[in-house]
Amino acid sequence: MTVQYLGPAEVAAYVTRELGGDIAPATIRQYAAQGRMPAPDVRIGPNGGWSEETIVKWWTSRPGRGARTDLASSK
Repeated sequence: MTVQYLGPAEVAAYVTRELGGDIAPATIRQYAAQGRMPAPDVRIGPNGGWSEETIVKWWTSRPGRGARTDLASSK
């Protein structure tokens, strides 16, 4: 069985097609550079690749657009 990993363009397409999101490949690259993406499941040279499972977990755990992530929880 061949495992396929997704690069930034494929991640953006997968999120749009399968998860109903809207994110550009350039944003995925920027998030990865800023540490706002999970660590790649595989790295081939300078390029990272993520499994679909990793992307689903990451996308579904993200705060919504405009969420204040800099505020401490009041719990």
